[in-house]
Amino acid sequence: MPQMIFVNLPVKDLDTTKAFFGKLGFSFNPQFSDDKTACLVISDTIFAMLLTEPRFKEFTKKEIADTSRTTEVLLALSAESREKVDEMADTALASGGSPANEPQDHGFMYGRSFQDPDGHTWEVIWMDPSAVEGGQG
Repeated sequence: MPQMIFVNLPVKDLDTTKAFFGKLGFSFNPQFSDDKTACLVISDTIFAMLLTEPRFKEFTKKEIADTSRTTEVLLALSAESREKVDEMADTALASGGSPANEPQDHGFMYGRSFQDPDGHTWEVIWMDPSAVEGGQG
């Protein structure tokens, strides 16, 4: 069985967050979701566990980061083309997300970023397959 990753993120309003990621085309695994948690399916082996803040606090003794003032994580997703990068970022911004950083265009690599409704920063990046295979960069 391939190794999997479950990134856990605190959210203020689970329904708002689920609606946001639904508009981006993501689905949820109902087997690992309830009224306090939603399992966002990113790929066959990558998931984001979106937990209400009280539920998230059950797993840590530390304070939850105030994403309006601090960055606790940068989540980077690959995209299959420059157009898909723009599509996801534009959809995120039109669906309740906010800008994070300026677009990055290095020719062989292109990326944009946004913050979800809870202030978590997501980067969407396309890299030219020939640059990756050739080890350029």
